[in-house]
Amino acid sequence: MTETRPQNYGNHVRFHPLWHFVAFPIVMLNVFVATRHWWHEQSQFNLWGVVFAVGVFLAVFAARGEALTVQNRIIRLEMRLRLRELLPASMHAQILSLTVGQLVGLRFAGDDELPALVDRCLKGELKSAGDVKKAVKNWQADWLRA
Repeated sequence: MTETRPQNYGNHVRFHPLWHFVAFPIVMLNVFVATRHWWHEQSQFNLWGVVFAVGVFLAVFAARGEALTVQNRIIRLEMRLRLRELLPASMHAQILSLTVGQLVGLRFAGDDELPALVDRCLKGELKSAGDVKKAVKNWQADWLRA
């Protein structure tokens, strides 16, 4: 997906329409409908409908979580390789002490400001992905997130 508008902290959150506006609401609604059916007519069949609806909800939610976990692992690898190229050799050992959240935030920084932001992370000034993202001046867009 190639976007023409600039990306920044205010608009970088990605909504996946199929997930956020179709699949998730349908699965959530199914849990409520099955629960309502069981509430009004308490039978083993309707109870099974609730159990099954909750199971589907958990499976769909887990699948989304797995995709985000894989994405974070790729970001961690990508950023560790990028930092090895951009940071002085004396800082290479410290790359492993950056948290996944910090690495996620750092991926939006331009090459010119990355070393200073890493230094601030290592000093404890920028602790979370949000802290790092807010500190980025030269935002590098990423439109290919899961």
